[in-house]
Amino acid sequence: MKTNLLIEILGWVGSVEILLAYGLNSYQKIRSDSAWFYLLNLTGGILLIVYSVYKAAWANTFVNVVWVLIALIAVLKLSQTKRSSHTKP
Repeated sequence: MKTNLLIEILGWVGSVEILLAYGLNSYQKIRSDSAWFYLLNLTGGILLIVYSVYKAAWANTFVNVVWVLIALIAVLKLSQTKRSSHTKP
């Protein structure tokens, strides 16, 4: 029973994070190439993967795995860009 409640909470938090990223970007509060946007999508997607695996919702799991991979690649590129800009004179 407690596990089910925890998984439900994680699913809702993940959903809110992804919607928050989209909403903040849509209203130009954060940029789509910002660390906040990527991290909200990354952590939200991870939480939704946990939720959808627990619920055996494989189509949703697939979508969120792809979502997380896209966000992870974007975070890595952003970190490389920032790292290279700090090393240039």
